Amino acid sequence: VAASVLLYIYQCELIYPRTFPEGSRTDVAKPSDFDMKYTDETLITKDNVKLHTYIIILENEEEAKAAPTILYFHANAGNMGHRLPIAKVLYQKHRCNVVMLSYRGYGHSEGKPNEKGLRIDSQTLLDYVKSHPILRHTRLVAYGQSIGGAVAIDLVARNEDAFSGLMIENTFLSLPKLIPSVMPMLRYVTFLCHQQWPSESSIRHIVKTPLLFLAGEKDELIPPSHMVALHDLSETRASKDFCKFSQGMHNDTCMQPGYFSAIREYL
Repeated sequence: VAASVLLYIYQCELIYPRTFPEGSRTDVAKPSDFDMKYTDETLITKDNVKLHTYIIILENEEEAKAAPTILYFHANAGNMGHRLPIAKVLYQKHRCNVVMLSYRGYGHSEGKPNEKGLRIDSQTLLDYVKSHPILRHTRLVAYGQSIGGAVAIDLVARNEDAFSGLMIENTFLSLPKLIPSVMPMLRYVTFLCHQQWPSESSIRHIVKTPLLFLAGEKDELIPPSHMVALHDLSETRASKDFCKFSQGMHNDTCMQPGYFSAIREYL
């Protein structure tokens, strides 16, 4: 009973560990630390939360307009600064514009994270990109890792006409279906999970966008079967590529040989 009460009351603290690792709320690396020019934008959501973002655009305007723009949604721990090495590859080697979002409650953004709030945050970022003088002319690709994949799926499902692509890495079917794997002792009280992220149903609403699934076969947090099931559930009429990495664990799949080659071929 005590565990059930804790799950219900404190589940957002468990699902969105924004203070881990230590210093994640105060120390956010900058793109300039990785030799990337950028602008630091503060976006205000419809519920009046200030969000911290990095806008990294190719320096040549014509090249920038012709390039894809990656909307990067990171995993549930740390902050967007921790993902700058990945952004650097997308920017410098794959010649993409990269837009990075710090969810509410993460890094220097205000507020506290929850499913409803993160859905607003992602929509706020998309609306900004669609109004940007350069980025509005580009092809948009949503890219999400772990829970960021759920954010990306949800955003594309609600705004499919705005996107040319969706890439997800090590993402789950839904949070209630993930609980038995992560916290077996709570498998009988998953009905108390009010943070849902139902990617298994949202992905079915994406019917014309090419999808790329990046799956670590040794993921110790999210069972690899979740990614296989998401691929099978997808009803897109466009391509849906499934790339698996035999040695990839939850947090190091992006470091496996062939990871960025798969992204380059997809783009």
